[in-house]
Amino acid sequence: MSRIDALIAELCPEGVEFLELKELFDMKNGYTPSTTNKSYWLAGTIPWFRMEDIRENGRILDESLQQVTEEAVKGGKLFPANSIIMATSATIGEHALITVPHLSNQRFTSLALKPAFSSLLDMKFAFYYCFVLGEWCRNNTTTSSFSSVEMSGFKRFRFPLPPLEIQREIVKVLDTFTELEAELEAELEAELEARRRQYKYYRDALLAFSDQDIRWAAMGEVGEFFRGRRFTKADYVDVGVQCVHYGDIYTQYGTATEKTVSHVRADMASSLRFAQPGDLIIAGVGETVEDVGKAVAWLGHDEVAIHDDCFAFRHSLNPRFVSYYFQSTAFHAEKNKFVARAKVKRLSAESLAKLTIPVPSPEEQARIVAILDKLDALVNDISIGLPAEIAARRRQYAYYRDRLLTFKEAA
Repeated sequence: MSRIDALIAELCPEGVEFLELKELFDMKNGYTPSTTNKSYWLAGTIPWFRMEDIRENGRILDESLQQVTEEAVKGGKLFPANSIIMATSATIGEHALITVPHLSNQRFTSLALKPAFSSLLDMKFAFYYCFVLGEWCRNNTTTSSFSSVEMSGFKRFRFPLPPLEIQREIVKVLDTFTELEAELEAELEAELEARRRQYKYYRDALLAFSDQDIRWAAMGEVGEFFRGRRFTKADYVDVGVQCVHYGDIYTQYGTATEKTVSHVRADMASSLRFAQPGDLIIAGVGETVEDVGKAVAWLGHDEVAIHDDCFAFRHSLNPRFVSYYFQSTAFHAEKNKFVARAKVKRLSAESLAKLTIPVPSPEEQARIVAILDKLDALVNDISIGLPAEIAARRRQYAYYRDRLLTFKEAA
């Protein structure tokens, strides 16, 4: 019997108390101070957290990549130190423990422990249990312009309160396990990152053409663009018409796909806009300039409905060749000049039509695709090589973490 098992047998043999999230935490939505008011962003001292902070600096944070001034704070109130920010829209389920007073952007919901529970819940334990909450969030989403969590269920999510001694023992074990796992994974990630740089180099080299090599053409000359039709969160169903939402393009798909992750109601079919097999489906909006213009080749056997913030590019080129070119450094350098840089970044069909694309022979397109397919699989396919090993380690870590965080609820 482990130390934790012994403590559970001693301190809570009949189970532990669970409370709804809204009972334990004060919840507030993050926000973005006006970007047009430059005084909010010059020489700021208040941390303002975004998803980029988690991606670059981890999940326990005391500094942010961007800061705002005191006058940017609504009502003068900050989110308190030792709060958790949970992504409840866009990149759902990601979270971090913030150890200083702070703000966050609108993608996050802040969870600040109510004072009545300060002696009953260790926030580091709460941070670890939020991996369970994050998984619940990913399985309980709605979709409109951005994917978002079903918030009434979120507030009712049941959170365990084992005795504090058990919480701290679990934190000790998970801290040690996390540190060891991070060291092992860092070695694999470093090797994988080296392969990705190598892949990017060869991809860009294969897709670099001089004016003397081949013909270049504006995309509007070699194809045409069709915009999708809006569907809302109420239109999504488990079984229905296959559809692609623009957010799926940069979270769910690679360079090409034959099936979708989402469906909308079949009775909407007559009002939808569809991409045909071979079309490139392009995200017309995104949170960042890099997200806008990401694309996936639709290789399914049937038509697929597309959201109105997507464009279908219908053309006679090799679909995978076009999709790979949309990943290239050269394409992004040209595309970024046309992105409208408001709060939500956008590309128009008119702008896309002006972008130029190389048009090598069909044989050369097929040759390049064959090479890049092999390289892409080695770097990105989670079923083989380093990505598979990293994924296996993460599953193993999540399995043991979830076992430690599973409790019987007291009657």
